Amino acid sequence: MAKDIEHATGSAMDYYEHDKTYKLFLGMAKWGIASCVALLIGMMVGFFMGGGLVGGSIVFILLMIVSYFVL
Repeated sequence: MAKDIEHATGSAMDYYEHDKTYKLFLGMAKWGIASCVALLIGMMVGFFMGGGLVGGSIVFILLMIVSYFVL
């Protein structure tokens, strides 16, 4: 019976772990979006602007460096 009461009221929430997980999620989402945008712009430069593989790769790397300082 005591087990049912404990389950109904729940245990105390670990706020430190919750904050740590939330910050990790936000960081992964932020860098995932930034890398996708940088990749698409690098592919645009490589395919449509005549930059080729090297030009697109350089643009991708430069955009990731800029996003590191901006974000």
